[in-house]
Amino acid sequence: MAERPMRMDTSKGLPAMESHRDLHIWIIENLKMVPVPRRAYRNFFEEHCYIVLHVPQSLKATQGASKDLHYWVGKEASRDAEDAACSFVQHLQEALGGATVQHREAQGHESACFLSYFRRGIIYRKGGLASGLSHVETNMYNIQRLLHIRGRKHVSAAEVELSWNSFNKGDIFLLDLGRMMIQWNGPKTSIAEKARGLALTRSLQDQERGGRAQIGVVDDEAKATDLMQIMEAVLGCRVGNLHSTTPTKSINQLQKPSVRLYHVYEKGKDLVVQELATCPLTQDLLQKEDCYILDQGGFKIYVWQGCMSSLQEKKASFSRALGFIQAKGYPSYTNVEVVNDGTESAAFKQLFQSWSGEQGKNKNPRGIGKLLQVKLDVGKLHSQPELAAQLRMVDDSSGEVEVWCIQDLRRQPVDPKHRGQLCAGSCYLVLYTYRNMGHIQYLLYLWQGLQASAQEIKALSSNAEELDLLYHGALVHEHVTMGSEPPHFLAIFQGQLVVFQGSTAHSGKEQLTSATRLFHMRGTDNHNTWTEEVPARASSLNSSDIFLLVTASFCYLWFGKGCSGDQREMARTVVTVISKENKEIVLEGQEPPHFWEALGGRAPYPSNKRLPVDMSGFQPRLFECSSQTGHLVLTEVVFFSQEDLDKYDVMLLDTWQENNQSYEEVVEGSLGAVSAISEITAMSRWPVSGRAGPLAQQALKGSEDSSENELELGPKADCGGASTSRSTSTSTSTSTSTSTSSYPSSPRCLSNGGLPREQLMHQAAEDLPEGVDPAHKEFYLSDSDFQDIFGKSKEEFYSMAKWRQQQQKKQLGFF
Repeated sequence: MAERPMRMDTSKGLPAMESHRDLHIWIIENLKMVPVPRRAYRNFFEEHCYIVLHVPQSLKATQGASKDLHYWVGKEASRDAEDAACSFVQHLQEALGGATVQHREAQGHESACFLSYFRRGIIYRKGGLASGLSHVETNMYNIQRLLHIRGRKHVSAAEVELSWNSFNKGDIFLLDLGRMMIQWNGPKTSIAEKARGLALTRSLQDQERGGRAQIGVVDDEAKATDLMQIMEAVLGCRVGNLHSTTPTKSINQLQKPSVRLYHVYEKGKDLVVQELATCPLTQDLLQKEDCYILDQGGFKIYVWQGCMSSLQEKKASFSRALGFIQAKGYPSYTNVEVVNDGTESAAFKQLFQSWSGEQGKNKNPRGIGKLLQVKLDVGKLHSQPELAAQLRMVDDSSGEVEVWCIQDLRRQPVDPKHRGQLCAGSCYLVLYTYRNMGHIQYLLYLWQGLQASAQEIKALSSNAEELDLLYHGALVHEHVTMGSEPPHFLAIFQGQLVVFQGSTAHSGKEQLTSATRLFHMRGTDNHNTWTEEVPARASSLNSSDIFLLVTASFCYLWFGKGCSGDQREMARTVVTVISKENKEIVLEGQEPPHFWEALGGRAPYPSNKRLPVDMSGFQPRLFECSSQTGHLVLTEVVFFSQEDLDKYDVMLLDTWQENNQSYEEVVEGSLGAVSAISEITAMSRWPVSGRAGPLAQQALKGSEDSSENELELGPKADCGGASTSRSTSTSTSTSTSTSTSSYPSSPRCLSNGGLPREQLMHQAAEDLPEGVDPAHKEFYLSDSDFQDIFGKSKEEFYSMAKWRQQQQKKQLGFF
């Protein structure tokens, strides 16, 4: 048995921590902190409490980088163990400083932040560490246990009674018999749940069995009779029907809108909890001298600590939160998060109507504007690639621009003289061509006017796909919504972007047809300036900006009191795009009577200086979208990476200021048809002569004889071009066989094993041979051609994530 880790008493100092590691875990044993071996990081004993510290490595070099400090409470843990864990967290908090968010986690009800540390899932183990002798035993085969696997994006497995009574229709169960592991998928489970359950099962195979256990999957009991015989030999014959799915959390509770803010303070010997406000909450309610409790409908409790609150108040944060939970009658597992002034989490900030990171500090009223001007200094993009990446500036905007307008559901080229003039009632394709490292690159913007019809929006995507085919799949698509244009989009028009109302055709004729029109001009240079037509009334004005008023008889250029010299200079350049008439400069407060008459009379308008919104303090957030229960549920993935984009998922990336389409727009306009995903049905190919009894005994004994238990992996199809099979040893393989092919179904059998590559590569849909699915042209290649072109077999290709498949198909001319 491995040597036990050294025990440390935090009263003598903090436990040693390796600076290069982002995750540190300790178990509370005999009221002391004991480091957990890294190989056992996702195993949690139900009779213990744990402390988990996460230090994001990417933020480590930044002063004041936020860390997350959790204490986890097992469902069978003692009160003394929880008190000790809470105390140790306070010691660590003091040593780590204020830039730390504290969490209380309860078994089975952990926060998304906590679960995101364990990509392959969490294992709950019965008993305590002493009864288990070790955190994790490798190559231990003398075992019989049943694990209940739950969750979609965040998976957990808990040991349950070894009985059919533990099963239900909506979850996954793993019967672990040492050398044999059988994953049973409930009939109501989704393909994503099955895939993640299998990932957890395989990780157990690798970590605890050294890869030498055999895995079988039961997806359809009628087709997996051999595996069912083994399960019944262990669990006995099943009597009666399976239970329905046991809900994990109430959907109504998760989406409960009730949010209340309480002021917590001491009055004499009494603790006072006073309700301050409900939605909408404003940030100015939080005073830096005090502490507050924010109740998110009983689903989660936040404790906010002001930077000038007393040390005694901060130490009492968890005890106050637990007392509040008890007084409200909330479940004991209610999640608690303690945040400090200045290091609030994104989840906390979103509960307020607005949030500024500079509350209470003196700000330069034009400082943010100057910052934006510096960021858009294109001369710095090559020398500062991180700045270019942050602003998504692929180059200095000196490339070539082509524009098409969607008219009658088809794309029509826009005269280069008018390519910067868009209409709010139309949609446009903007193709930008540039060079990168000597290679020609393409960026296709799909610009959507706010007044465009649903048909035009749909036609925008279909025309983009057609254009992509002409460029052999080399175009990178980016959707842009009017009013939310990214910096690079503005830059490629060199300050000449003007958005008109309506849907006037681009015929080169004069566009100013109405008697009076008003244009709002924003920007300070030719890389960030854009102009938009607004309703011609006085309430549209704003003291921070510049407006152009055009009538049949005169043209006024109105300068607000808050506009800068750079804004005025750019405005003088842009007005020539809108009108060739002579312009009269009008300063705010010195307007002639004709000016107000043209706008229908005076009216109130914003007169305070409008400060640009600084989004640099906001971090992007990733959510998994699920509607399996009939409600849309978003599950956050914290500290995410590209690995979290799974082919079975629908994900939402919230970047605070980028253009996010609605679910319907993405599905109807961008995603197109979704390829069918085959179901996995796993059966073991046992010897024909083996009877159920001896077969079950053989599995229970964990026989290492692999000659009789070879397993087939991979789909089969009737046509030669799609036929693959593979056999591997039972000591390292997953027992699977599919009832349906995971490849696209062929409309006809190819007698020669595939079509010539010349008939498929770089071919538009109308030029393909009859019966070929344009979305899966690569499928019709012969196996040898597929291997030669893609560098891998079809089986390997279709096991890749969908986005990787699409990327490779684009590169090779099959998109």
